Amino acid sequence: QVQLVESGGGLVQAGGSLKLTCEAAGLTFSSSAMGWFRQAPGKEREFVATISSGGGRTAYADSVKGRFTISRNNAWSTTYLQMNSLKPEDTAVYFCAAARRLLVSRLKDEYDYWGQGTQVTVSS
Repeated sequence: QVQLVESGGGLVQAGGSLKLTCEAAGLTFSSSAMGWFRQAPGKEREFVATISSGGGRTAYADSVKGRFTISRNNAWSTTYLQMNSLKPEDTAVYFCAAARRLLVSRLKDEYDYWGQGTQVTVSS
């Protein structure tokens, strides 16, 4: 059974930083592209960042480019999202997702497994 568990969310002031962690179990992590998505109240889930299975390729939403960094440690089956210069509009539930593919993807329909999410709240 595949499990993705996010942690690291919380309340932070605008301009602050948070680092999200996603621990994976039950899948061949080193063969799985990983992604982070977010969903604000009343809005659809949207793409944030993705990383290829080997970690060599990444892609970001325009809204977070230059502020967020996705990374992974295949030895620990863990993916990270470092979030800097946070803005109130970054407030959302952040979800980790795993895809049974090697390459990056911005499309949520291409992800096979999802975590339960972690709340990030940025106050102004």
